[in-house]
Amino acid sequence: MREDAILHKMQIGDPSGLESLMDIYIPYVSTVVWNILRGAMSPEDGEEVVSDVFLAAWQQSSELKSGHVKGWLATVARNKAKNKLRQMGKTLPLEDDFLDIPGPNDPLNDIEQAEEQQLVRKAIQSLPEQDQEIFLRYYYYAQTIQEISCDMAINESTIKTRLRRGRAKLKEILTRKGFINEA
Repeated sequence: MREDAILHKMQIGDPSGLESLMDIYIPYVSTVVWNILRGAMSPEDGEEVVSDVFLAAWQQSSELKSGHVKGWLATVARNKAKNKLRQMGKTLPLEDDFLDIPGPNDPLNDIEQAEEQQLVRKAIQSLPEQDQEIFLRYYYYAQTIQEISCDMAINESTIKTRLRRGRAKLKEILTRKGFINEA
């Protein structure tokens, strides 16, 4: 069924429209939600967030436009997942396993890696809050600059500048602490 036909059914209150929308987009919405939750809560809580996204689509079906449904669902999914994390007292970025890099089974190497990961985590946390979010969306959640721009309503060139500043700050901190050598 075409997207405009699905939206029309939803707008006239036909539940088969919502069922069709869910058939098409549940895998996509689930991926968006779990990319943000990253195992921070139970599968049931994650499923609840996904359900909330489709409930919002049903309730706001008059606002949905054919050709823009996927983007709308992604935005709602991201926001609902972040809100769920906040409700549970968790923050979006920097879980304990952030930037885990597997290495050889050398205890000394493991200690050095843990120390470096902690330093990188602190360096990212030292960025302004909006810059932290941009940095993590780009490097941790693998979003494109264009996606970040759309989601955060920030100019793409501003995002590139903030990413460059963030990399420079990380390099400065890691160089100062001796984790990388300045060439």
